[in-house]
Amino acid sequence: MAPTTAGPRVLLKRMREIMVERISPQARLDKIVSLIAANMVAEVCSIYLVKQGGWLELFATEGLNKTAVHKTRLKMGEGIVGDVAKNGRPLNLSDAPAHPNFSYRPETGEDPYQSMLGVPILRGSRAVGVLAVQNATHRNYGEEEVEALQTIAMVLAEMVVSGSLVELGEIDAGPKRDRPWRGQGVVFCEGIAMGRAILHEPRVKVEKLIADDIGAERLRLDKAISDLREAVDAMLATEDTVITGETRDVLEAYRMFAHDRGWLAKLREAVTSGLTAEAAVERVQNDTRARMARLSDPIIKDRLHDLDDLANRLLRHLTGKADTAAHDTLPADVVLFARTMGPAELLDYDRSKIRGLVLEEGSPTSHVAIVARALDIPVVGRIENVLEQIEQNDWVIADGDTAEIHIRPAHDVREAYRHKLALRAQRQATFAAMRTQPSITKDGEHIRLMMNAGLLADLPHLEETGAEGIGLFRTELQFMISSAMPRLQDLIALYSAVLDGAAGKPVVFRTLDLGGDKVLPYARPMPEENPAMGWRAIRMTLDRPALLRYQIRALLRAAAGRDVDIMFPMVAEVAEFRAARALVDRELERLAHMKAQPPRKVRVGTMLEVPALAFQLPSLLTTADFISVGSNDLMQFFFASDRGNPRLGTRYDLLSPPMLNFLKGIVEAAKARGVPVTLCGEMAGRPLEAMALIGLGFRSLSMAPASIGPVKQMLLALNTGEVSSFMDSLPERHEHSLREQLKLLAINERVPI
Repeated sequence: MAPTTAGPRVLLKRMREIMVERISPQARLDKIVSLIAANMVAEVCSIYLVKQGGWLELFATEGLNKTAVHKTRLKMGEGIVGDVAKNGRPLNLSDAPAHPNFSYRPETGEDPYQSMLGVPILRGSRAVGVLAVQNATHRNYGEEEVEALQTIAMVLAEMVVSGSLVELGEIDAGPKRDRPWRGQGVVFCEGIAMGRAILHEPRVKVEKLIADDIGAERLRLDKAISDLREAVDAMLATEDTVITGETRDVLEAYRMFAHDRGWLAKLREAVTSGLTAEAAVERVQNDTRARMARLSDPIIKDRLHDLDDLANRLLRHLTGKADTAAHDTLPADVVLFARTMGPAELLDYDRSKIRGLVLEEGSPTSHVAIVARALDIPVVGRIENVLEQIEQNDWVIADGDTAEIHIRPAHDVREAYRHKLALRAQRQATFAAMRTQPSITKDGEHIRLMMNAGLLADLPHLEETGAEGIGLFRTELQFMISSAMPRLQDLIALYSAVLDGAAGKPVVFRTLDLGGDKVLPYARPMPEENPAMGWRAIRMTLDRPALLRYQIRALLRAAAGRDVDIMFPMVAEVAEFRAARALVDRELERLAHMKAQPPRKVRVGTMLEVPALAFQLPSLLTTADFISVGSNDLMQFFFASDRGNPRLGTRYDLLSPPMLNFLKGIVEAAKARGVPVTLCGEMAGRPLEAMALIGLGFRSLSMAPASIGPVKQMLLALNTGEVSSFMDSLPERHEHSLREQLKLLAINERVPI
């Protein structure tokens, strides 16, 4: 009794005719269920819709008692209908009363009916209702019938949420994108942003659902699939192309899905049933999203996310829409929203208009977070399902201090944040007034406050903050945002521009810290079980000495006649440092041989991020010109705690006695040998932590530009003797953290933290 292939087409055309009739919404629903029952050769057809509060209510039926309409209700998950809605997938039953979830409702008069097919009416990943057919005989509905009913349900979903079938106030049609919404995430980059929401990948709204010409729609779909395949293949085949946000392994998955016969067959079946090509993609995409909502396995869920992203790309090929909003006309104050994003994609936008960034996924150490920090853009990430809540041009507040997101905030919330921003502006004015004031404590200790950088866009911050130099210039960012390996002359020009911008202030260039999660868009990544501890940084460049010499050559050429500081990352033993330093010496010899002007002075130092290196300090301090402690990686290796794991984010504290004792030992050893030591990383940029570091003996700190003002304000009020005395008691301490004791000390000494 399966419908013929032409059945859904005829039904969809007849439904379109019903939609333009001048009749009441209930009469329209009644006609539709009658039409579906006749087309499906079913004795019963019913439509249940989700009401406010989550109840499923019978809105229309052909075959059941009409008196049950708007009276029969089921909880989400209750009965077969509730099961279909809750799990977002069809149920095809030859003996429905025998199903464990069957819920008998006598008022419906459904006693004679044995078989049942129920499909969810999906909008995105949510069910807004259920479409069901029933028959008195025991029968299994065929695959073609299931597909046909799902296609009809997809069209019904669009009719429901558009208000064509029911008053929208009567039903729960998904996230209310006209109401305030608050989300909690993770701070990726501090600061507060207010402005209009712009979707990095704008949604494609499918305007036309029912096809006029099935053959033409097939051709359009096949052409879009072919174009999509070519685009993905081109990104993988051409090493000169920037991979926009996806690493190569994701693109390989995209290519696999783009050639997946099952996925393509579903798309073509949906078109054959009478949908337009765009509606067919949305129909299959809704099924994918519903499956994602039911899954807990993160690996499978990621693959389905890839398939969802691929469907979005296919929709853009069909509609001719751009992949991202970067080249659209943007409002003056933009808060970008994305599931994830690559650093090159962020740099595509007009930086003068971007006020903040909100990501559904990601981590504080992701590439885009690093670039955003360099550009002083607040970022909040890991806001679950935020893209379901947002509409283009919604008013948004992104609080990078508390990790809160306010979408369409109420008037009082907006006013509260305006006051908060005004207070921040006052604080910034206070910090600006201190810009030229020497960073000297109350008892006369000079603390060098340096800033971290990685882009030319950072250079103006030197003047704005009063930083005494750049304590860490991340050279890998230029490699990561380029579409191909930077040419030597381009690197020389960049490093020369950095030194020019520093205007005689010291700049410490860290050589490439690539590998692990920092994958170049034009290089094939190497899968590793523990990438943070894998083939990265100095390990990679010593294995590829030509690459390291290439970069050192550019640095030395750029520093002709000037001082330059070169620093190596992730050094684990003195032998690695000596091998890297030998390459600097070889490049200096090469300069002399070429009779090129050398730098006036070259200092070569190392990051101390791997605890093993601290146990070789006597040997290291006879070779290194300076040391920079990298607190971010050091803490992760010190506690064997992945800094990107949210479950461990608050487990270990930088202000714990073992960590502080370890740092104290490094400072004392370096001081005894007369070797300068700096600490760079997030620890240096927090006033309380910086106070502890000064108490340990650090006299040079490097931090994000935005942190210099608050840290300087703290140290100007600090008596180093008081905090040093407190730190002398470290060996006897056994607490998990000294944070509260240090806060109390700051309060008692009236030190702003």
